Amino acid sequence: MSQDIDENLDDNLALNEQDCQDCKQDEQSELDSELAKVKEDLIRATADFENIKKRLEREKAEALKFANESFARDLLPVIDALEIAANLQSGDDEIANKIKDGINLTIEQFKKCFEKYGIKEIDTNGEFNPEFHNAINYIETEEVESGKIATVYQKGYLYNDRVLRPSMVVIAR
Repeated sequence: MSQDIDENLDDNLALNEQDCQDCKQDEQSELDSELAKVKEDLIRATADFENIKKRLEREKAEALKFANESFARDLLPVIDALEIAANLQSGDDEIANKIKDGINLTIEQFKKCFEKYGIKEIDTNGEFNPEFHNAINYIETEEVESGKIATVYQKGYLYNDRVLRPSMVVIAR
């Protein structure tokens, strides 16, 4: 009988050890599964963080690129006024001609400064382009081909390849 008890105890111990190993394997599988999930979540969070960081850097660069846009827009009427003054007829008046030369020099300095900061005049020699030109009228003329710009009422400007102000033009028919 003692031998039967010993055998039962050995069988129970073997079963308990097997159950314990099964439990350990189940726990290990659960832990491995949780670890894999945590690793995946960490990888996703890191990728999200990097994407947000890159997007913010792009937005910052864009904001810096166009930071002076409103200031540049405010200067456009000044250069318009100078160009109007430069186009006035001065005749033979020597003082008026010198003033006109000074105005032209000022306009050239304005244009150099504009170029330095990415401001360029919109080209108005050729075809009408609604992205850059604002058609304010059409005229019948034989001097200019149909669909081309006949007259420029107000120059337009680009700021870092973005329209700061469209050119106001008359189109030939």
